Amino acid sequence: MHFAWAFLLPLLLLAPVVAGVYVWSLRRRRKQAVKYSSVALLRTVIPSRSRWRRHVPAALLIACLAVLAIASARPQVSQDVPTARTSIMLALDVSRSMCATDVDPNRIAVEQKAAKEFVNKQVAGTRMGLIIFAGTAQLAVAPTRDRSALNQAIDNLSVANGTAIGAAILKSLDALSTVNPDVKPVGDIPTPPSDFNVGPGDTFTPFSDQPGDTTPTTAPTPPGQHGYVSDIVVLLTDGANTRGIAPLDAVPYAIDRRVRVYTIGFGTTDPAPLACTAAQLGGDDSAFGGSFGPGGVNGGGLGFRGGRSPLRADLPTLQAIADRTGGKSYAAQDAGQLQKVFSGLPRDVTVQKQKHEITATFAVIGALLALAAVAASIRWSPYP
Repeated sequence: MHFAWAFLLPLLLLAPVVAGVYVWSLRRRRKQAVKYSSVALLRTVIPSRSRWRRHVPAALLIACLAVLAIASARPQVSQDVPTARTSIMLALDVSRSMCATDVDPNRIAVEQKAAKEFVNKQVAGTRMGLIIFAGTAQLAVAPTRDRSALNQAIDNLSVANGTAIGAAILKSLDALSTVNPDVKPVGDIPTPPSDFNVGPGDTFTPFSDQPGDTTPTTAPTPPGQHGYVSDIVVLLTDGANTRGIAPLDAVPYAIDRRVRVYTIGFGTTDPAPLACTAAQLGGDDSAFGGSFGPGGVNGGGLGFRGGRSPLRADLPTLQAIADRTGGKSYAAQDAGQLQKVFSGLPRDVTVQKQKHEITATFAVIGALLALAAVAASIRWSPYP
């Protein structure tokens, strides 16, 4: 317990002072008592009562003084409350490998269902935004408390080529900067050539090692005494970065802004056939550059069949992203595991201790004690 006006706490000494005066007055009365020759006569004059009852009004009055003295010092208690400014950016992978059918019916459908459940279970007051990324990262929904807008955007996800994990992190930071003044916008940074792509079995050089790049490559020390901001990024992907800034080169921007990134690697380790519905393709068969099945894009059922998932989730990189930013990394290979991961993500992301004044509570208690003292004095008065 804390006190806003602690300098008034010495008023508590009034309680023992009054108690001392009361005891002194009782002893003084005994010395000045009139001696009766007949005890029987005295009993007929003064009604009998329990010896302790005569002290109850004084005890209640002394307790009243103590409680009111505490109330005058304005007592306060600390409580953990969720920050009202909490925002969560959900960054979802919509690369073509999300059409893999190693989970039923395919990865993107499972991703959509789990993401919507995560959105709908957030506590009131939490802002959420949506970033979608394939070859580039785009802001689909700015941070908002409108759950219906988020659910609609998640329902409308469609796949495209490429996986830009690093760009998704930076785009998420920019989105958070619009609702939290403590998060600086990233702004423009150098981008790699547009044909920077990785296929099965290919190797690539991180953008940070390419000539002319000025992106920081070493991560600064994670936040210390200043802690993290209440906002977080939740990033889900089933592959490795193939476009844009390398993920670990984007991490220092998150660290500098004290934003934690929680990563989820989704999918099995074995390649799986690709199959997406017409809606998941977004009506754009150029997103794949592959062959389509008999149903076609608008033929109903599975609009695309062909190939196998070319990439697996880069779990070591996802782990490094989470470790360096203060978040946590997860892996999920099926719908049940993914839903469990989303359920385990922080909801009340950050709590702060806030002081609440409870002066009124003590004042009410003091008033009740005073009334009780008066009532006891009247009830047990020796005089009619």
